[in-house]
Amino acid sequence: MATLPAKFADLEEFARWAVPTERARYALRLSSSMDELQAFYDAALPRLEDAMSYLEQYDVDELPEDGQRLLWLFCALVTVSFPVEVWRQPKVPDSGSTALDAIVEPAV
Repeated sequence: MATLPAKFADLEEFARWAVPTERARYALRLSSSMDELQAFYDAALPRLEDAMSYLEQYDVDELPEDGQRLLWLFCALVTVSFPVEVWRQPKVPDSGSTALDAIVEPAV
């Protein structure tokens, strides 16, 4: 069953990243291997401009469900970018047991 817009069918295998909260995306990042983060990053990054163009045709309050999931998927790309590009590990280096939680999530 497709969860993303048809134009983004190539990203369906990464649909598990389309979660609505920063906390859930961060938890998914921490529970994923670097190979999984890299595979998602490598598939999604080249589609970023296409996704932005697709999403910009809607007001944020009027996104269809599949568009909302596409937005969440690309929010997850932001969540995995530093681990892939800089740290080479899912967790922030030298952060010990530090945690930072968003108190309010943007409404979509």
